[in-house]
Amino acid sequence: MVALAGPLVLAFMLVFLGTPLVKRVAYKLNALDEPEARKVHTQKMPRLGGLAIYLGFWATVLLTQEMTPVLYALLAGGSLITLVGIIDDIKGVSPRTKLFIQFVAALAVMMAGVKVDFITHPFGEFIHLQYLAYPVTLLWIIGITNAVNLIDGLDGLAAGVSAIAAATLGAVAFLETTQQAAVLAFLLAASILGFLRYNFHPAQIFMGDTGSLFLGYNLSVIAIIGMTKSTTVISLLLPVVILGIPIADTLFAIIRRYMGGKPIFRADKDHLHHRLLNLGLTHRGTVLSIYSLSAVLGLSAIAMAVVTKAQGMLMMMALILGFSIIAQKLGLLKSNKDIVGEQEPAQGEQAPQTQRQRQPQHAFHDIAK
Repeated sequence: MVALAGPLVLAFMLVFLGTPLVKRVAYKLNALDEPEARKVHTQKMPRLGGLAIYLGFWATVLLTQEMTPVLYALLAGGSLITLVGIIDDIKGVSPRTKLFIQFVAALAVMMAGVKVDFITHPFGEFIHLQYLAYPVTLLWIIGITNAVNLIDGLDGLAAGVSAIAAATLGAVAFLETTQQAAVLAFLLAASILGFLRYNFHPAQIFMGDTGSLFLGYNLSVIAIIGMTKSTTVISLLLPVVILGIPIADTLFAIIRRYMGGKPIFRADKDHLHHRLLNLGLTHRGTVLSIYSLSAVLGLSAIAMAVVTKAQGMLMMMALILGFSIIAQKLGLLKSNKDIVGEQEPAQGEQAPQTQRQRQPQHAFHDIAK
């Protein structure tokens, strides 16, 4: 791992130095988030920050790593995801188009052999998926891609949670002796940290769909490369733990809207960060609180990678119970239209924007924003 120090510094510095340049490009391309009454920022904000992460990460990989068919496929898929994100940040892209691009990007890595071949359950060994491996892998990649996009609701939130998840993936992959995944995860974490300097509150630039979709895609694929090839049962559950924040927030959103009789694809302001803000936490306090939850999940995943199967399952059940209690206390399973002091729009009235960004059209029609 000592040999990785140079590439890590390179990835960090490329993004750190490149983000101001991308910021200028965003202004020239008019990829800007306009200020409105319902938004935190009071001036135009550039949205293409994810481009700096993409360029810094892949420049480092190409310069320092031996390319393999899997890496070429990941580069192709990530480039497609980034391209559609750039277009969306500039002029908008329909949800159907974005979903199609995500489907193609997922197929790219699957054709290189990246897929979930089996899953596990608490009372047995493995369930071999056979032909179901393909739809399960598609669902995982597209789901995580949009789940990370979901939590991009406050300055630095998606970037910080993704950095913690990437670092944890790297640590667990290293323990599982899957070196390629470990290196990719650590380089991705370093790239995100280079960008976070400009994205933490008060943000100077937003990552936009360019960044959130790119990060979600890479995290989902690296998780498959790093852990689903392991022969240990518990390791197959670790990606779910590591990416627990975006997964749980998406799941709670679906349940909440279904139980409330609302369309599950309709955006609301009942998510984890909204509820924490409603408790009186500051913008930074809310983000740091979610960072802490992500760190707890990350450390739990690392611990689960080194304990026995029985101990790992007990830890998993404890985490599920803990999340259920938190969700209940914060009311994440119940819709509250007054959570941020707003009412349901009257018929014919335009639905409100999110508090920080315009309401983008995601592949799941913003299933959780």
